[in-house]
Amino acid sequence: MSDTSPEPTRASEHAPADEHVEAVADATRDIAEVPAVEVITTAAVHLMSAAAVKVGLADDPESQTDLDEARKLINSLAGLITAGAPEISDMHARSLRDGLRSLQLAFREASTIPDPIGQGPGEKWTGPVT
Repeated sequence: MSDTSPEPTRASEHAPADEHVEAVADATRDIAEVPAVEVITTAAVHLMSAAAVKVGLADDPESQTDLDEARKLINSLAGLITAGAPEISDMHARSLRDGLRSLQLAFREASTIPDPIGQGPGEKWTGPVT
């Protein structure tokens, strides 16, 4: 007896890939409509959130603290805020600077061997944080 069940069609095998392409196209169209200030602040908030977790400000600091990773994130955040501040409103820049400063102070407090003043994460761009 031979198997007469139909073979899956090629189109059905590629349907998920086609849906992915459509989703990417939709996201691309969506990002084109987002103002630059929103993209900059969203990126800063993501960096800030990740740095907060890595500096030990999350639910489980014993397992989530990683000061080497926090340093990288805070440096990147400081560079983004410093470069982006002239391009975004003072209202946005001020709150981002406040968050950055809080992270820099939290890093200094969490570090067992503190960096010299002016050499902590992000201080190259922000100046000394005390």
